[in-house]
Amino acid sequence: MTTVAAYAAPAAKAPLERTTIERRAVREHDVLIDIKFAGICHSDIHQVREGWGEAIFPMVPGHEIAGIVSEVGPGVTKFAVGDRVGVGCMVDSCRECDNCKAGQEQYCASGNIGTYNGMGKDGEPTYGGYSEKIVVDEDFVLGIPEGIALDEAAPLLCAGITTYSPLKHWNAGPGKKVAVVGMGGLGHMAVKLAHALGAEVTVLSQSLRKKDDGLKLGADHYYATSDPATFEQLAGTFDLIVSTVSAPLDFGAYLGLLRTDGALVNVGAPEEPVSLNLFSLLGGRKTLAGSMIGGIRETQEMLDFCAEHGIGAEIELISASEVNEAYERVLASDVRYRFVIDTATI
Repeated sequence: MTTVAAYAAPAAKAPLERTTIERRAVREHDVLIDIKFAGICHSDIHQVREGWGEAIFPMVPGHEIAGIVSEVGPGVTKFAVGDRVGVGCMVDSCRECDNCKAGQEQYCASGNIGTYNGMGKDGEPTYGGYSEKIVVDEDFVLGIPEGIALDEAAPLLCAGITTYSPLKHWNAGPGKKVAVVGMGGLGHMAVKLAHALGAEVTVLSQSLRKKDDGLKLGADHYYATSDPATFEQLAGTFDLIVSTVSAPLDFGAYLGLLRTDGALVNVGAPEEPVSLNLFSLLGGRKTLAGSMIGGIRETQEMLDFCAEHGIGAEIELISASEVNEAYERVLASDVRYRFVIDTATI
């Protein structure tokens, strides 16, 4: 066991505070990572505040982790001391179900083991990236290419793969019209990735406040959803809409923006149930879908793609002591576009 400093929520809805946690000793196939940067995801706030249901406390959030390998177990073959690596939203899975065997560990039939707010196979709770170090099985560690700065790479481990996976699955690319709903932590990555994949990209945001940013990051068009004329003007336009917002949408209105056989894919997860009139789907054979992160293989593909295209997250680097303020600013949409903790400040 190794004792490391971390920031944790001692109870639901409680402010995060500095503490210490225990990391397991490095086992045969484990990698010990000195965490350099940890992104703040809206998911962290949902879970710290039990917005998605009962959680495990104390909780050390953080599943956008970038760092350097400092030790490897004797059986490790994929990584060496000094390697630049990342850890995303999961640290293990059953590895035996059809989904795991297909490289889709995020959809493990038994449920993947979350990087935090989860229970490991050893029966111990998992603790995330708001900490100095983490120990992870090599099969759930990603290599971060040299072409991406570590601080800008951290958010790719959730925001990047969460948007890359549906864009790839629904064939975003040349000749396709893609809309991104929301211009936040996930949304700005969706814009960058859809543009790099060759799609014609439109941002649908509540206002035009971030229009200049959206166009700079790769959007071809930018519309305000607070203007009813937007839904009239863009009716029947898109092949794919990726919703990154964690608030309920008027699904009828957004489905009306799809072409025949178009898909509206949700990667944001509202805390409350949503309603839907099925006639919104029947006319035009449309699809309402969801998507959750990506498997390890696809996450590595995404990182390599980002390095090839010079893509990193737009970040605001903060000290660990600013984390509670950062949470409030995320809720107020006052970040452009991802807070990243410099873990040297923990």
